[in-house]
Amino acid sequence: MPRTRVRVHAPVRTVLAAALLVPLAVACSARPAPAPADTRATGKGGDRPVTVTVTPTGRQAAAGERVKVTAAGGRLTSVTVTDGEGRRLTGEVASDGLTWLSGRRAVPGTAYTVTAATVSPGGTAGTSRGSFATAPADKVNKVDRRPGNGATVGVAQPISLVFDHPVENRAEVERQLTVTTSNGTRGSWGWVRDWSGRDRVDWRPEHYWKPGTKVTLDARLNGTDSGDGGWFVRDYTTTFTVGARQVVEVDLDDHHLTLVRDGRAVRRIPVSGGTPGGDRRSWRGTAVLMAKEGTINMNSETVGLGNAYDKMVDHSMRLTWSGMYAHAAPWNARHLGRANRSSGCIGMGDADAAWFYGQVRVGDPFEITGKDTKGVVAPGNGFGAWNLSWADWQRRSALR
Repeated sequence: MPRTRVRVHAPVRTVLAAALLVPLAVACSARPAPAPADTRATGKGGDRPVTVTVTPTGRQAAAGERVKVTAAGGRLTSVTVTDGEGRRLTGEVASDGLTWLSGRRAVPGTAYTVTAATVSPGGTAGTSRGSFATAPADKVNKVDRRPGNGATVGVAQPISLVFDHPVENRAEVERQLTVTTSNGTRGSWGWVRDWSGRDRVDWRPEHYWKPGTKVTLDARLNGTDSGDGGWFVRDYTTTFTVGARQVVEVDLDDHHLTLVRDGRAVRRIPVSGGTPGGDRRSWRGTAVLMAKEGTINMNSETVGLGNAYDKMVDHSMRLTWSGMYAHAAPWNARHLGRANRSSGCIGMGDADAAWFYGQVRVGDPFEITGKDTKGVVAPGNGFGAWNLSWADWQRRSALR
């Protein structure tokens, strides 16, 4: 009976490539004698073997390519590609049976085994097996993502991915990111420079999320070349839910904030914002509650304000990476509701801060107005994307 013969395309100088794929004959005898590599054995009625070709090939193959299996002199009936841990690289056989193409790319530093089932024109089935391995990545690009999986967030929470290494192939990376929502909410990715100096991409809707929206991010980055020698070697998935509509309206000129839930004012709280006329002013625009950090040490030297303060602060709620918080400020009691005399944060009394801390959630927007401020919160300083118009935000996508 015929053998299934495999041909591997490789550079002339690669001596080992010819031995990578070893055809297994289908025969009745337990130990069939192997046919010479250049032999085209014939079967019943002149039936000839199927030649199978696999790319990539070698032991240092380039990663980031889709695996392609081609049949000559017959058809492919199935192809299985697995890595060293048994995970499959799935794909499809073309309708004519001549090619198979993987749906995902080969990952750096991974050995793959290929098994191809074929059928000859005369109806003889055959199986071929072989292997190849990809070169390791120079740098593995990891992702810090927000919000966390399973979180319930406020209506202004973006999806945010911060990368360990620079991303030069932004369009290719963005193509691997899919956002699915329970109610068809549409949005756009936008690239920003994170406050840390790293590359970052955020996804936000045109308007605040609708409460109750369920959101899933499927980042199929495994095997994607990020550029500058960096590769992604895993996928990321995050699912979260949007909670009640809460907006914190902060009027620094009136020295009060108001928590508005589902369009109704719940409580108005006297506050004191940043001191006018210098670096101790507050930011304005929309800041998003990034984290509820509780009691923390605040040191003015970490935000470039010398030795102005060094104290433990209760009910701390981070609004920007540059150090603007909402928090309890009992030492500033005489100015609450009357004047802005803080070092840039939004301070309130102990009782009000404790209550407020228990009401807000990560992702709630703080809409801050005031005449004497440092300017608008930048997109990369926390989650400042809402301070750009929808058109300007869309232009930050690498696919526009």
